[in-house]
Amino acid sequence: MTSNTSSKEGNLIPTPADAAKSLSAKSDTIPRETAPWLHFVAGGIGGMMGAIVTCPLDVVKTRLQSDFYSSQIKQGHLRNQMTGSQFRHVRSVGLHLYETFQIMVDVAKVEGTRALFKGLGANLVGVIPARSINFFTYNNGKILVSNNFNDGKEAAWVNLAAAAIAGITTSTATNPIWLVKTRMQLDRQRSSGTEGSVRRYKNSWDCVKQVVKGEGIPGLYRGLTASYLGVVESSLQWVLYEQMKALVNKREQLRTNLGIKSTTADNFFDWLAKSGSAGLAKLSASLLTYPHEVVRTRLRQRPLSNGKQKYTGLVQCFTTIWKEEGFLALYGGLTPHLMRTVPNSIIMFGTWELIVKMFS
Repeated sequence: MTSNTSSKEGNLIPTPADAAKSLSAKSDTIPRETAPWLHFVAGGIGGMMGAIVTCPLDVVKTRLQSDFYSSQIKQGHLRNQMTGSQFRHVRSVGLHLYETFQIMVDVAKVEGTRALFKGLGANLVGVIPARSINFFTYNNGKILVSNNFNDGKEAAWVNLAAAAIAGITTSTATNPIWLVKTRMQLDRQRSSGTEGSVRRYKNSWDCVKQVVKGEGIPGLYRGLTASYLGVVESSLQWVLYEQMKALVNKREQLRTNLGIKSTTADNFFDWLAKSGSAGLAKLSASLLTYPHEVVRTRLRQRPLSNGKQKYTGLVQCFTTIWKEEGFLALYGGLTPHLMRTVPNSIIMFGTWELIVKMFS
């Protein structure tokens, strides 16, 4: 008799039906107890932590995406222990890993260990505001979109709209920083007697001055169209992350509705599951949309020795790479990219979740 009584009759222990009904009602509403500025701060700190830990892989990824390193790979300069034909036709995971670590070893040997952290300054200068803006715009945009167009309820399309707004805003605001970072990472010390044997840029500020002088202010926004294309990836990542995170939240909410107190272990595994969801979401989004990363890097490369740009636009860059190097070139650097971005997302989102939960 008691088990069939609802909470309307004063029963303090909710039935499973009551718990499920309450859970459904609560999970559809976006929580508003978090201060808007907290997403800004937590996103910046999360981005900073991820960038520092994964910087060497970012350097390798950028170099593998560039056409200079693509030609080096084809000539076998970085793969002197295996034949070129193997790498032209067999793109196995093992060979990708070999390629990644071989370049890391070569960079450290030829240019010094510090070269593995090239562009970290510009990266941090870009990552902190970029992630702050992204997390701030996304979370507050989600509330605005849901309140104005979906009766305050969360849905996949709400997440998608908020992610698109956040991606466009972030890309526009930070493109000059990423351009400088890319050029610094590609500014390689070459062997004596070859063209460009001396590094072109002394530091990030010198890179900015040279770009503005040689290419004008618009030069700082090269690759912006490809960055806008990359909004598809970030939007997809946010939507996948929110869907997976919702499953974790439902389990957490169910414990609360049933009167089960969460232990420290429960909280830790919930946080771990959310962090892992971020990594899985990034992995899925990256595999589906990766070619835009290569195109963006090529568009941001410095001009040729004659002062002309090899890649002049989004479509032209896609077609040129495909014709000259083949379809697989659009996936150059995929392995170090995934090795960097997946743990980076886990660190970044995990830090963000932790800070937001601690200070909400």
